[in-house]
Amino acid sequence: MLKTIIVLLLIGILISLVFGFVFFYKDKGRSKRVLYALGVRVTLAVLLIACVFYGLTSGELTLNAPWL
Repeated sequence: MLKTIIVLLLIGILISLVFGFVFFYKDKGRSKRVLYALGVRVTLAVLLIACVFYGLTSGELTLNAPWL
């Protein structure tokens, strides 16, 4: 379940990035829609970091890197 939430947050961040790009070129800096897209992206990134931290501390996510 947590991995699904993490993937959905990543997809949301990418969608917000695309919308910010479109708003930037469509509005040519005359509206605040780019800033709203940035705010959404930052919020989703904070939620993503919180979910990863929760997953690592609860043991639901593990580190399987060979160098650790």
